[in-house]
Amino acid sequence: MNPPDGGTGGLTWPDVPPAAGRVRLREFRNADLAMVLDLATDPYVPRISTLPAGAGEQDALAYIARQHGRLSEGRGFSFCVALAADDTAVGTAGLWVDDLSHGRFRGGYTVAPSHRGQGLATDALRALTSFAWTLDVAHRVELYVEPWNTASLGVAERAGYEREGLLRGHHLIGGEWCDMLLLAALRP
Repeated sequence: MNPPDGGTGGLTWPDVPPAAGRVRLREFRNADLAMVLDLATDPYVPRISTLPAGAGEQDALAYIARQHGRLSEGRGFSFCVALAADDTAVGTAGLWVDDLSHGRFRGGYTVAPSHRGQGLATDALRALTSFAWTLDVAHRVELYVEPWNTASLGVAERAGYEREGLLRGHHLIGGEWCDMLLLAALRP
C-alpha cells in the first residue's frame, strides 16, 4: 500500500546524479532524442514501456516529457543513463515504487541498441541500486526478467542480484501473460 501523498513517501530527486563505472543517471532532456529514437527500433522495448514502436520525433519527445513527472505521480524515479565521460545518452533506468510501507522498489533498465554489449547496463543497474540504498525507506529492489532474456539476467547477476524464483504468468506483455524470473537485492 502506498502512502496517501501520491506514493512518493517524501522521496526527492537526488542532488548528485547516481553513478557507477562509465555511466551516471540523470534527468531526461530533449537532447536525448536520438537515444530514444534508437530505443524505439528495438522490437522488445515498446512492449515493456510507454515508447511506441518505431516512434517518430514527436512520440519520442512526448516519451521524454512523460519521464519528468514519474516521481510527482508517485511512480518512482525515471533516469536517463548517460556516459560519465561526455554525457551522451545511452539508455534508461527506473527505480519504481512498489510498496513503500515494506521498503520494496522495482528496478528496470534498457540500453539503446547502438550502445549494447559494452557493460553499460550493468553499470547503470549498479548506479541505480546504490542510489536505492541512499533512500532510508528502501529495503529491497526487485527485478522481473523473462526467462529467455539471458543478457538481462547476466546484467542482474553481475550487479549482485540473486534469483529467487519463477513467477508463472506474472506480467502482461504485449497482450500475453509471461513468466518472469524474480531477482532481488537487499539493503547491505
